[in-house]
Amino acid sequence: AAAYTLMFNTGLRTGEVLGLRNSDIDLDNKVLHLQRGVKEVARRDGAEFTSGREVKVGKLKSASSKRDVPLNQAAVDAILDLRAERYFGEDTPLIPDEHGNYTRPVNFRRRYYRILEAAGIEQKGLHSIRHTFATNLVNGIKQPDGTIKSLTPRQVADLLGHSTSEITEMYYVKKDTARLSGITEGFEL
Repeated sequence: AAAYTLMFNTGLRTGEVLGLRNSDIDLDNKVLHLQRGVKEVARRDGAEFTSGREVKVGKLKSASSKRDVPLNQAAVDAILDLRAERYFGEDTPLIPDEHGNYTRPVNFRRRYYRILEAAGIEQKGLHSIRHTFATNLVNGIKQPDGTIKSLTPRQVADLLGHSTSEITEMYYVKKDTARLSGITEGFEL
């Protein structure tokens, strides 16, 4: 569960979170340095495909995907939980399989679906975690004094590794119109 908590608090893609090594994490400065991603590809022997799939560690999705991601306390706690559960060293994956290797994305998704099912929550794809992260940051959180703390779409785009804020606004953010209730109070013309 800690791996999914980390995703909810950083907006990382599945391949990004699975590609994290312990050495990419700077807990003193509360930041992740995204360097690589993990994906599953068809197995090959030279030019020939063989049965099965394998984990491939390589470049991130785009140039803007290589970035530093700040960590809030929930993300730091999730990292500490992951390390307490399974730690194979600084140059090993943060979310390793039982042998200390990179976790297969298909296994990571299956665990997520089992957690949702056990909790009685409708099955959604792992990428929906990223959308939830972006939506919550743009729509904001109501503060004790009644104000709403939020980020701009550009700031969220930078956190997500998007090259433009338009991508973030079009595909990731669902506007919360309920928070607009009473917003025009005091603007009578």
